[in-house]
Amino acid sequence: MTTIAPGRQPESVLVRRPGPEELHPVRTHRRRRALELSLAVAVPLVLVLWWQLAADQRWIDARVYPAPSTILSDGWDRAAAGDLWPDVWATLKRVLAGYAIGTAAGYALGLLMGSLPLIRAALEPLLDALYVVPKLALLPVFLNMFGLGEGPQVALVAATVFFFVWISTMSAVIAIPSGHLDAGRVFGASPWQMFRHVLLPASLPSVLVGARIAAGVAVLVIVASEQIAASNGLGHLIFDSRALFQNDVMFVGIVCVAVLGVLFSELVRILGRLLTPWAPRDRGRGQS
Repeated sequence: MTTIAPGRQPESVLVRRPGPEELHPVRTHRRRRALELSLAVAVPLVLVLWWQLAADQRWIDARVYPAPSTILSDGWDRAAAGDLWPDVWATLKRVLAGYAIGTAAGYALGLLMGSLPLIRAALEPLLDALYVVPKLALLPVFLNMFGLGEGPQVALVAATVFFFVWISTMSAVIAIPSGHLDAGRVFGASPWQMFRHVLLPASLPSVLVGARIAAGVAVLVIVASEQIAASNGLGHLIFDSRALFQNDVMFVGIVCVAVLGVLFSELVRILGRLLTPWAPRDRGRGQS
């Protein structure tokens, strides 16, 4: 649009009209959310249908890559007969126990090292060296320590989760603005009050991000561990079925692991939102 004032040269004025997001924010958000949900459902569904078609048309060997309908039918039969649940429960029990221990230890040490520079200087090089060691390489050590049974499995999950939570906690505490800490000291806050009103609310959002990542990694680690040193669990089911050429059972186990990992990660995410209502929502999960 161009305006002309008396005695002056014409000037160009840039006019920006409000778009749909400004005029109808709620409607736009709902449409965007519906589109994201549709894509989240449509892409896996298309891949599964393509897999089913490939198996039906014999483009792939159904003995090696069973059709999704075969996997679903076999999984349903095993679940109805009660053959699947013991393995699911064994894996879930190990993951929950190891996750609880690793999260508690990682948060406590991360809080301590983030708050006290001397302790951080003493322990960080050692923990950094242990962090880069593949956690499955520690399984023989845990077998020597705890023997056969649940101990090595739980310890391996705890060690894996510990490092994720420790790093996220220590980094979050170090990143707390010094003004927040100074304000607490000026008002005479006790160590518990400093933790309750400054360190905890400032660090918890970042800690829960690390805990959510650790939830998925814990499931991956336990599946690999159960192949090596367990007589039950989803990992044992997957690799034992492969050795017996029961590929349909193998894929049932893989699907169960995927579902378990997604549900566990989502549970941690929901718990994080309940514990930290002041924190920004995760935009990677369909938020706009």
